[in-house]
Amino acid sequence: MSTTDQAADLRARFAAQLGEGHAAPWWRQAFADVPRHLFVPRFYDMGQGRPTEVTEDSPGYWERVYSDNALVTQVDDKGIPTSSSSEPTTMLTMLEALDVEDGHTVFELGTGTGYNAALMSHRLGAENVTSVDVDPELVDLATRRLSVLGPLPYVFAGDGALGCPERAPYDRLIATAAIRAVPPAFLDQAKPGAVIVAPIGFGLARLTVSEPGHADGRFLALPAFFMPRRVPGRAPDFRTLLDQEPDTTSVPAADVMTRLDFPLSLALPGHNSCTWRDDNGELTSVGLWTEDGSTATAHVNGSVRQTGPQRLWDIVEALSACFPAAPGREDFGVTVRPGGQRVWYGHPDGPAWTLPTA
Repeated sequence: MSTTDQAADLRARFAAQLGEGHAAPWWRQAFADVPRHLFVPRFYDMGQGRPTEVTEDSPGYWERVYSDNALVTQVDDKGIPTSSSSEPTTMLTMLEALDVEDGHTVFELGTGTGYNAALMSHRLGAENVTSVDVDPELVDLATRRLSVLGPLPYVFAGDGALGCPERAPYDRLIATAAIRAVPPAFLDQAKPGAVIVAPIGFGLARLTVSEPGHADGRFLALPAFFMPRRVPGRAPDFRTLLDQEPDTTSVPAADVMTRLDFPLSLALPGHNSCTWRDDNGELTSVGLWTEDGSTATAHVNGSVRQTGPQRLWDIVEALSACFPAAPGREDFGVTVRPGGQRVWYGHPDGPAWTLPTA
């Protein structure tokens, strides 16, 4: 079997398995027709603690590129991932949540490889798709790959949070990079009734715009972990913590990665975390920090140290009291008004957290 035939066969099986038979036929056809390998000619295996490049000549490349897995496509000089091709099931879920119709125009924040823009162009026509990425190199690569398929969508380098006013208004808006709140430009450039689908925290929010500056929605049930938009920030201040007397906590350190991971991603937008383990691989401590320099560590023995303008573990303890069990993402909603944005649990009048819009 030739490489072309192998790719076509793998792609057909890959598309047939997506959505477990419930996906809209036009999206399944898009995944069947658009070659993912064109947009991911190489990716990085992160399984050994450092990135190892995988190319079309590497064993297992074709099976992995047509699997339901996210693939890291760019790393920085420290080996930290900075761009990826998202998990196809997550992509399909977001595309279906857009609920597009023929003739709809769509704006995408986060071009990345260009694969998602290609799928949307397949469904709506390239002339109706606008996509932006902050990385000019990624935009150049995506444009060259998209050009192989035919007419080009409008792709450019810039700050996706600013939208693209010259091509507005849009019927649908989608973010494929993690954001902390709905960008005000999305609301300004959306038509009444427009749908916005975006990763906020570790979840996917779907909102409907009712009027300028107003949108309401809920989170989808599917977990989502996207590359964050690139913003500057301070490193964690673990050194200062060593000189502090510890407090005690009744919240298990591991809960920030399990029971509380999603609500913590909403209450502390953009936070970072790390873990320490012993020689047997058992968890000993977790660390949390935010870009303002706030830092906390919690040991499995219940000792906690905190420093910085925010008391991060105090926020963890408040969430623990609110959620004795892991909450479902679909039980959270989002309310956007000109004066601010908030996520809430259960009901708009229930427990709520303000999203940073600056």
